[in-house]
Amino acid sequence: MEHRVVITGMGIWSCLGTTLEQVRDALYAGKSGIIFSQERKDAGFRSALCANVERPDLKPYVARTMRHFMPEEAQYAYMATRAALAHAKLEQDYIDKHPVGIIYGNDSVAEATMRALDKFRQAQSTVACGSGSIFQSMNSTVTMNLACLFHLRGINLTASAACASGSQAIGLGALLIRDGLQDCVICGGAQEANMYSVASFDGIQAFSTREDEPTRASRPFDRDRDGLVPGGGAATVVLESYEHAVKRGAPIIAEVVSWGFSGNGAHISTPNVEGPVQSLELCLKNGNVDPKQVGYVNAHATSTHAGDGVEALAIAQVFGDYKVPVTSTKAQTGHEMWMAGASEIIYSILMMKNNFIAGNINFENPDEQTQCINVIPETREAHFDMFLSNSFGFGGTNSSIIIKNL
Repeated sequence: MEHRVVITGMGIWSCLGTTLEQVRDALYAGKSGIIFSQERKDAGFRSALCANVERPDLKPYVARTMRHFMPEEAQYAYMATRAALAHAKLEQDYIDKHPVGIIYGNDSVAEATMRALDKFRQAQSTVACGSGSIFQSMNSTVTMNLACLFHLRGINLTASAACASGSQAIGLGALLIRDGLQDCVICGGAQEANMYSVASFDGIQAFSTREDEPTRASRPFDRDRDGLVPGGGAATVVLESYEHAVKRGAPIIAEVVSWGFSGNGAHISTPNVEGPVQSLELCLKNGNVDPKQVGYVNAHATSTHAGDGVEALAIAQVFGDYKVPVTSTKAQTGHEMWMAGASEIIYSILMMKNNFIAGNINFENPDEQTQCINVIPETREAHFDMFLSNSFGFGGTNSSIIIKNL
């Protein structure tokens, strides 16, 4: 027996806001979270552009002995998860009595690792690393910290799939619930926002250098795009089987219809069309969804020439004559990397629930590749009951998820 998978709670810590209401309003208004960072310019960055992510204060919620184990992204994830559990009306007493799982996307912990090793080298003693450094430095730091803080006794897994990590986490969680292996799984993605985590990206000239116009720098699908802008934060969704949610009296927000995935099997950083097409087609097939049922596509498009062009061609190939509305919310948030696959599900649900499509800001002119899709440049009032979200990552890892309104 296959179980329907529903979303009962959402929480986010984003450059657009730290509540669902703040984020909804920012999306509608076309607000950008991108700033110029003098700290990065002084440190030697080619591009000093980044998303402005507020650092949370965990002191009222987490004991100092536990904060000692939490790097930046785990702190974001804690706040997002705390909000998602409250939104889902999933109280600690219930969690203590039932095996709730967690699958979270995370693919690096750069700053915590760097600081621990700097202490070691300076002191020439491993003791200088500190007792919390190993737990801060592991890719699984988010899931291990959240599982301990919220007493989660179900699946405990980190999805490391580059910029598809958050999406893969949700897809895997949905798969476990569909097959009856879990009733409830907390899923999401987190990305540290410090400059050390993206220094090597800047070194390969991956970032936009439109420093005189920070809010206009991220330009997915636009002819004049010149690179991505790094972002960060965390996003959490609570997944449950439909039966479990009804029995619990949980608020049912939306349904995870299907998940598609693929590997490009080619270059480690240069994308191709075939891989994304396979992911899109598998997602539609697995959900028995006709392309014309999809009312909106939240694209992966990061504002790079190669990536945006390839995705546009893939969408056009799969959707054919149907000009489905397409936007990339990265125009407002920058590229939230390991977090993006989860946050963009939340952004799209907020649009769906409030009858609008957030405009792909800074889209002024298409190029020869991106002209083949229907990019929406300004916020549009629109009703849709189903959307598809794409997430593609280095190494050719692709993930597509279809969500339906309930």
